[in-house]
Amino acid sequence: MNQPWNSGYVADIAYIEGFYVQQSPARMALACLFGNVAADLPEPDDPATYLELGCGCGIGALVTAAANPGWQVTAIDYNPAHIAIGASLARAARLDNIRFIEGDLASLATSAQADTIPQADFVTMHGLWSWVSNEVRAGIVRLLAAKTRPGGMVHLSYNALPAWQGALGMQRLIYETGIRSGGRSDTQAQAGLALARDLKAVESKYLTESSLSRDLLDTTVAMSTEYLSHEYMSAHWAPAFHADVVAALAEAKLDWVSSVNPMENFPELMLTAEQRDIMNRYKDPLLRELIKDMCLPRQLRHDVFVRGARRIHNEARDAALSGLTVVPIVSPGELQTKIRVPAGMAEVSDKLKDMMVAAMRGPATVGDLMALSSERGNPAELISILVGSHQCQVATRSNGEQPDAANRLNRVFGSRVHSIVDAKTSGGLASWRLGTGLTAPPLLQFMAARLLSGEREDNADAWIKALSADVIPEKHDTVRNVVHTAIEQRLPILRQLRIVPD
Repeated sequence: MNQPWNSGYVADIAYIEGFYVQQSPARMALACLFGNVAADLPEPDDPATYLELGCGCGIGALVTAAANPGWQVTAIDYNPAHIAIGASLARAARLDNIRFIEGDLASLATSAQADTIPQADFVTMHGLWSWVSNEVRAGIVRLLAAKTRPGGMVHLSYNALPAWQGALGMQRLIYETGIRSGGRSDTQAQAGLALARDLKAVESKYLTESSLSRDLLDTTVAMSTEYLSHEYMSAHWAPAFHADVVAALAEAKLDWVSSVNPMENFPELMLTAEQRDIMNRYKDPLLRELIKDMCLPRQLRHDVFVRGARRIHNEARDAALSGLTVVPIVSPGELQTKIRVPAGMAEVSDKLKDMMVAAMRGPATVGDLMALSSERGNPAELISILVGSHQCQVATRSNGEQPDAANRLNRVFGSRVHSIVDAKTSGGLASWRLGTGLTAPPLLQFMAARLLSGEREDNADAWIKALSADVIPEKHDTVRNVVHTAIEQRLPILRQLRIVPD
């Protein structure tokens, strides 16, 4: 049962742990450049400050602190269980540059505790804005006004309208059914989902005519109960229109810039030619975004704002993009040059394909990749494809070894993986070269921890045995194949990023 202090939030079970690359400083800076706004990334050894609001268990903040030991990281959440989990992981990894704060964002900005929070170069909020009350959103804006330095970047994700309009009734049905069923939030969510599925089966108008509701009810069967509880059982659940979020954050002198998901900034990839023709009638950026949102099934927006945007021309943008270094995060054999996007299947040109193949060989600046062609190219197009298709990430440091802090955190993450089907892990590995984390499934975390402890991959039989403890014997060959595939395709990437030793 929810606690009396929960104020309408789900507080009786912890949220799922997760690492989300959209929260990384490099992705925020890249989004700024796509929006023709100057972006200052710290030099490799420069200090910086990073603030996460609604940090949950703090996985992203921990990864940022471990990958950047010279930075100061602050992570804030309302739920003391989340703070306890994050602080425990920080102690286990002996991270001394991260601070976890239990606080109510509705009033934190005007509290004495706020005086101890430094102004931030980077702020992130993932899975917060759409699940809190109006009072908390107002408090968030006050805190952003006080704690985002001029030029600082803010990442904000939220459930977006109109994409969610077809599921408004479904969420309300789940919530109202759940709170009447009693028990913990996870059982409440399941009770609400059961009724929604029953109504769908008898062709309820608003659960069958809405493709979103139909799809969500099908996919929720395989989702974790922790996620479902926090998604659907908040009393304050409220998707938002982009223009309303922009207006709210303007009170903190924050200027909306672009989407942190690179390809979303390129209408050619997102919209049909006919849709682009209509959008191009208008110059106002907010109206253009509304037109995009009317055409795209974009349920979750990831927006980047800047406190004091410095507008730059295309020449300066292209020069900045050309200076960025990208590193592959997939093996060369996995390179995809046909990419599914909302506008259809995009097949890159032969010129871009050659650049993408070259990028798979290892770290390279965008400018070096562009120089492979005698034709004038567009660096924004190249990096949006490489990063937006999750085949490369921006590297904030071209060389240097992993700091001990990153190795310690990665060992802590991997030590918690006891089965190949274990789902309750962070999904990330800290990387000095990336200045953030690499998205990593439990298996890869397990392998990284073993390698950091001095083992080698020729010990794979012992790894397979450890990971198969709760796997039926008929599936042991599958486990073996998965492990050996990871050794072949993923370990070279971890070594290139210096996450594990050579």
